[in-house]
Amino acid sequence: MRDKLFIDGKWVAPVKGGHFPVINPATEEIFAHAPAGTAEDIDLAVAAARRAFDSGPWPRMSGTERARYMRAISEKILERKLDLGRLEVMDNGKPLPEAVWDMEDTAGCFAFYAGLAEELDSNSEEAVSLAEPRFSSKVVREPVGVAGAIIPWNYPLLMASWKVAPALAAGCTMVLKPSELTPLTALELAAIAEEVGLPAGVLNIVTGYGADAGQPLSEHPGVDKLAFTGSVPTGSKIMQAAARDIKNVSLELGGKSPFVVFADSDIDKAVEWIMFGIFWNQGQVCSATSRVLVEESIYPRLMERLIAETARISIGNGLDDGILLGPLVSKGQHDKVLAMIGRGLSEGAKVAHGGKRPVGLDRGYFLEPTILTDMDEDNFVWREEIFGPVVCVKPFKDEADAIRMANDSRFGLAAAVMSKDKQRCERVARAFRAGIIWINCSQPTFTEAPWGGYKQSGIGRELGKWGLSNYLEVKQITSFDSDEPWGWYIK
Repeated sequence: MRDKLFIDGKWVAPVKGGHFPVINPATEEIFAHAPAGTAEDIDLAVAAARRAFDSGPWPRMSGTERARYMRAISEKILERKLDLGRLEVMDNGKPLPEAVWDMEDTAGCFAFYAGLAEELDSNSEEAVSLAEPRFSSKVVREPVGVAGAIIPWNYPLLMASWKVAPALAAGCTMVLKPSELTPLTALELAAIAEEVGLPAGVLNIVTGYGADAGQPLSEHPGVDKLAFTGSVPTGSKIMQAAARDIKNVSLELGGKSPFVVFADSDIDKAVEWIMFGIFWNQGQVCSATSRVLVEESIYPRLMERLIAETARISIGNGLDDGILLGPLVSKGQHDKVLAMIGRGLSEGAKVAHGGKRPVGLDRGYFLEPTILTDMDEDNFVWREEIFGPVVCVKPFKDEADAIRMANDSRFGLAAAVMSKDKQRCERVARAFRAGIIWINCSQPTFTEAPWGGYKQSGIGRELGKWGLSNYLEVKQITSFDSDEPWGWYIK
């Protein structure tokens, strides 16, 4: 367990010397203490990143040179994927197979952006055709500068990679602030960066509380670009902070994603994808398809099967074999989800399954996978993101009804549709007002494809070439190539 911050290529104690407890959500026990960074540490980290960008080698390297470091990071993560996965389970609570899968995806993200870094050597410049023959013009893509990244607790190391990897590929330097609930694998990423010889100041990692470290990072005048994944209220504060200096900002925020199931769907396949869409990672997924709309004619049969299969989900410590649902990340999150369920019930929703602590699990932040029904469309649980293993299910009459209900949300991160009619799936996919659409599935995420939402679900896109563009500026360079005088003032 690492008890220091990683700033300017060195492990340093927090300026104020503080630490905070890290709690295993399956046992409620403190198993580590992480360094509590503050504004003073953020100042040091930003200054290190600034030096590394303004006068260090990183942005001046070729993309191919940067890619060598990134591939080395990827390889080290794969070598340590089981240990990193176990640490993530203790930190976050998710089942070990999910955590190991996250580590593999994290390594894949660094490898993917290593490839895009290499491509920058040949495509960072583009000629621009002009109507005026005396001039020539080109566009150059350059790193945006010092990036500040604030990441959530649901996919700690994977979410770090979604920001660190494209930033490094572009030639940026970075200050990363992980969630105080899950700080440990970010510090291990720092150790890996040190091991592969990443130049000092390129990646700086400051753990600490949001008010003490996250806010100073978002407000810091030395940061050129802010990237944040988390809740809408915090995202709004990030935007306000960025507005003061007109900072480049990208936000991946909350969701209340719909999953529309038509009557011609295979019931078993529908139930499998509904469960994967909401119970994976304990439902603590921004894109979780937590609003399920089922065509009326199959609603009773689908609900019967969904309830039966949900009851079979094994719940427990994520380090134990065969567990499919671990605890929620913290007491605060556990209490919040239970309160939301309670509010939904008070407004008329009914519990078809779950809604309480599992029998026999008296310690840990455990919650039964929960199915809610019979709520009105203005019910709190139908409209607000719960961020737990809670799915709300409603019947619909026809395609137009389904699309109306699906789009009636202030969120627009993701949406899913299931039907054997491919033309209908394509038609409904185009009608959804969301940034990520799944057909006959829910939640598959690929590094190559863009990720981000409409409406209050965020600004900008991560992953794929779009994620790299988040960390690149576009510069126009235009040259007057004629020997003729311009002749406007001097005749």
